[in-house]
Amino acid sequence: MKRSWMLCILLLVQFSVLQSIAAEKSPNIILILTDDQGWSQMSQLADPRVPEAVSDYLETPNMVRLAKSGMQFTSGYSPAPLCTPTRRSILCGSATARCGSEFKSDWVPANHMTIPKALKMANPEYRCAHFGKWGEQMISTPEECGYDVSDGMTGNVTGGMPNSLGVKGGHNDGPPHFIDNKDPKRTRTVTDRAIDFMQTQNSTEHPFYVQISYYAQHLSVVCTQEMLEKYEKKGTPDRGYPPAWAAMMEDLDNGVGRLLDTIEELKIDDNTYVFFTADNGGRGTVPGGDQSRLETNHPLTGAKHSLYEGGIRVPFLAAGPEIPADTICHIPVVGYDFLPTFYQLAGGENANNNLTQDVDGTSLCPLFKKPDLPLANRKNNAVYFHRPNRSFSALRQGDYKLMLFWKPDGSVRSHELYDLSRNPIESDRDLSETNAAKAEEMQATLLSFLESVDAEKPTDFKAKRKTKQQKGKQN
Repeated sequence: MKRSWMLCILLLVQFSVLQSIAAEKSPNIILILTDDQGWSQMSQLADPRVPEAVSDYLETPNMVRLAKSGMQFTSGYSPAPLCTPTRRSILCGSATARCGSEFKSDWVPANHMTIPKALKMANPEYRCAHFGKWGEQMISTPEECGYDVSDGMTGNVTGGMPNSLGVKGGHNDGPPHFIDNKDPKRTRTVTDRAIDFMQTQNSTEHPFYVQISYYAQHLSVVCTQEMLEKYEKKGTPDRGYPPAWAAMMEDLDNGVGRLLDTIEELKIDDNTYVFFTADNGGRGTVPGGDQSRLETNHPLTGAKHSLYEGGIRVPFLAAGPEIPADTICHIPVVGYDFLPTFYQLAGGENANNNLTQDVDGTSLCPLFKKPDLPLANRKNNAVYFHRPNRSFSALRQGDYKLMLFWKPDGSVRSHELYDLSRNPIESDRDLSETNAAKAEEMQATLLSFLESVDAEKPTDFKAKRKTKQQKGKQN
């Protein structure tokens, strides 16, 4: 009997030691997600090969600090050109063709693999939190998706839309900007919540994951009076946004800086990874801006809502103990790659078998060591985008990008082909006629993937609109 008790005690001690070792080895992971921030909307070149891909008017020293401390992906993409599909895609590691390309979707995130579930599968000791904007019509709560702490079912209104600021109507019905000297766009509050969580988990020796989904730079434009005056003194912005929008960006950057400072203060920088990206490309226009100046998204073609580069190419940064500082990677990556990346960083093994087939992303970890080699596990070396409600889809495959346009009946209307290897601008650079074979090959790859995931078709949205119109007439 004595020996049995001793054996039980020994096993418990071993289990406790193993848990402790697992917790010690598992890194902390932080994901910073900004809203409506374009690829070149930083005071750091988005690509050293593209000299115009920077704003001399904006000041984002902490985003630059993060970029310099790790790897900057010049071809980083949001999964969608608008917020909720991207957030759902990042959460579940699935391409929007699979999990829904618009705000409304039948996809229930809680019924699928999610980032918190994957991390806890790799190590049950993980504690996970989400602060800031969750999304519109996400169906599942953060807690149902595996988060331990969150701000709940938050959306655009939470972060300051006109009707939450005392204005009835849309953005053009109120002033071009609003002054909030305490907590503009809730950037300070969201950052405070994240810092408190980081401190708590560090004190209890739990590895943690925290996603900070800032409300900036989404409209409305809200900033402090002090920051506004600073940018008004700087003179005319270099692009079509107003000084208030630039002020809001620096408020956002200060939040990023506080997060980075906390990592240093807690002395966890040797075991903490930080990732930074945006939910979609920059807006084409901003209240109070001047459209006679350079486009807000310069030099990219298109803007938010479009699948041209301006709608989906975004800032994409990664820093951490295994990532060399001040490194550039030109390999295309996308937001739905985060889930398998975090799973591998957390010690998860055999992602192909342990993660569900709904996960379309590929771990970015090999790029941290070899940033010039395409990801071997990325099937067809392909990144997919789909928005049939706007009648287009897209495929990025190596240096090439295919834009596919749909007819209302769901058949292909046309396609365009671009070589983005050194020049990200698409306007007037269509190669579909001079390289027809490549265009046809990529179209076949895209159509095959869309069929394999039973992607929505333009006809699905046409039917929904017709039903909605008929109900409106009946009422």
